[in-house]
Amino acid sequence: EWWMQVGLLTVPLLAAYLHIPPPDLSPALLSWRSSGGYFTYKDQNIFYKDSTGAIGSSDIVVLLHGFPTSSYDWYKIWEGLTQRFHRVIALDFVGFGFSDKPRPHHYSIFEQASIVERLVHHLGLHHQRINLLSHDYGDTVAQELLHRYEHNKTGSILINSLCLSNGEQFPGCAALGGTIHSVTTRFLLSILQYINQRKKHRERWVGALMSTSVPLHLIYGPLDPVNPHPEFLQLYKKVLPTSTVTVLDDHISHYPQLEDPTGFLNAYLNFINSF
Repeated sequence: EWWMQVGLLTVPLLAAYLHIPPPDLSPALLSWRSSGGYFTYKDQNIFYKDSTGAIGSSDIVVLLHGFPTSSYDWYKIWEGLTQRFHRVIALDFVGFGFSDKPRPHHYSIFEQASIVERLVHHLGLHHQRINLLSHDYGDTVAQELLHRYEHNKTGSILINSLCLSNGEQFPGCAALGGTIHSVTTRFLLSILQYINQRKKHRERWVGALMSTSVPLHLIYGPLDPVNPHPEFLQLYKKVLPTSTVTVLDDHISHYPQLEDPTGFLNAYLNFINSF
């Protein structure tokens, strides 16, 4: 089921880059778009969704999606998150989902991190502590935000915790990432520069994880072909021994929040409630 959903989400992205009219949106995607809004970052319209949830809680979670999808990746756990957090916020990075897809454009992890910072300012939350929940591409954006936070404690986002999921935190260890992405490079070369950026800035982004005092957690689907088990998990635990880890069932792969939303949500809430 998860790969069908990912495929459907990817079609509009590819269509935009090929100047092909995208197919009509499903009722679920239309509902998702209508429940969100837009803010502007350097003349680009950025889609975001912001829900007010649990009464009596002041906690905020910001969700960072993966490649090549969108904030809709989180729809299966959205309601569950609103029962725990006061604010649940997600965005579509520039080039993804319902956000603008400029061409030509130099897409970068640094820009995406700045867009997240701008959203937090736009919502008036820059003085409040933020929990980051990320996946895949969003993991790298979170690592850049963490680096900025650790090097400037009065920075744009005050990070309370960081939960990663099925991303390439350690460039060079992914077994099939290059093969998987090579299929789409002819269409998405500019946006795929993040792969090279991960390698170029490896010390900066891995270093942010290694040196932080922010609570860290990993939710991992072990059937992931991009970050294979057990090699990836062994490396993660070796490099980040203070991070806690949840390994989901053996059949869970690269999109754990879609494949096992209950297990994913329980793992995340257990982490949040542990500190």
